[in-house]
Amino acid sequence: QVQLVESGGGLAQAGGSLRLSCAASGLTVSSYTMGWFRQAEGKEREFVAHVTKSAGNTYYLDSVKGRFAISRDNAKNTVYLQMNDLKPEDTAVYYCAATLWYISTNTNNVDYWGKGTLVTVSS
Repeated sequence: QVQLVESGGGLAQAGGSLRLSCAASGLTVSSYTMGWFRQAEGKEREFVAHVTKSAGNTYYLDSVKGRFAISRDNAKNTVYLQMNDLKPEDTAVYYCAATLWYISTNTNNVDYWGKGTLVTVSS
């Protein structure tokens, strides 16, 4: 049974930092493209970042480029999202996701979801 368990969310001030973690079980993170999506209240879920299977190439939503960094620790079977220079518009529930697609920002192509962790950024 696949489980993706997120942690690290919470309250941050604008300009601050948080690091999200996604601990995976039942799958090997290097064999999936692992990513983060977010959903703000009243909005659709959107792609934030992912690290591709095998090669580990990274891709980002334009609005988080230069501020967020996704990484993967194969030994710990865990994926991280380092979020710096946080802005109030980053407030959302952040979901860890796994897909067998090499590159995809489409929520319909996600094979497994975590339950999410709330990030709130105050101004």
